[in-house]
Amino acid sequence: MFFPWTTDSAAKFGIPRLVFHGISYFSLCATECMRLYEYEPFKNVSSDSEPIVIPNLPGNIKITRLQTPPFEYSKELEGMVRLMQDIKESELKSFGVIVNSFYDLENDYADYYINVLGRKAWYEEKVSRGKKAFDHDMCLKWLDMKKSNSVVYICFGSIANFSNSQLQEIAIGLEASGQNFIWVVPKSDEDWLLEEFEKRMIGKGLIIREGVTAGVPMVTWSIAAEQFYNEKLVNEVLQIGVPIGVKKWVGFVGDSVERDAIEKVVKRIMEGEGIKEMRNKVKVLLEFSLDNNDK
Repeated sequence: MFFPWTTDSAAKFGIPRLVFHGISYFSLCATECMRLYEYEPFKNVSSDSEPIVIPNLPGNIKITRLQTPPFEYSKELEGMVRLMQDIKESELKSFGVIVNSFYDLENDYADYYINVLGRKAWYEEKVSRGKKAFDHDMCLKWLDMKKSNSVVYICFGSIANFSNSQLQEIAIGLEASGQNFIWVVPKSDEDWLLEEFEKRMIGKGLIIREGVTAGVPMVTWSIAAEQFYNEKLVNEVLQIGVPIGVKKWVGFVGDSVERDAIEKVVKRIMEGEGIKEMRNKVKVLLEFSLDNNDK
């Protein structure tokens, strides 16, 4: 994706070039609808927090300028804006796109991407998840001591960065929620950890040092790239998650969320109203995912 120059190199030697997207069909469609709109999508809004309906995208999905990557509405062809345009142009000249998804998860948007936007694409969920970050046996042994659906899993991936104060807010919010949890913490982020916190959480929380296929509802915390689109898919379209409440696209460093909000959303995802219905929806999607893996 981020090597658009390889399109011409591949064509020179008669090699078909495929683009792999680790994001959803929904996000690809939303991005393209914003990009293809003839005039600036946010032209008539009175503030950056005023929502618009994403033009031409099925589902009447709303988004604000604050939640949108700047390169999707900026007219300045430089830096990231220029790179993203080059990526899109090279993608259109490629043989096709492979999407890390499965049809039953977002069939409306897979059909829209292929049939309406005219993209040649295939979905493939059987991709490598990377190296193991922890001892599976140790983790499973710990989980076996807990009741079903009683553990929150926290992982922000490899790109998101948080300040030490924000990580401490997460820790205190988790503790206040009273829920069991597993938290994956990159080794580079260990400095903020309070020794007393780990001691207090023995038996309650498992800290591992280094979402749908696990069959559980999610709390979404959008930071950068297409993550606000992913959040719309999870919370509004599939209705299998709860947003943490972040309102602003910030690049790489996470927007500030206070401990009270973290405590509230963790309690909601574990024991709030409607959680049983949400879990049932996720289980249906899990079964579809497993069926696709067997094919």
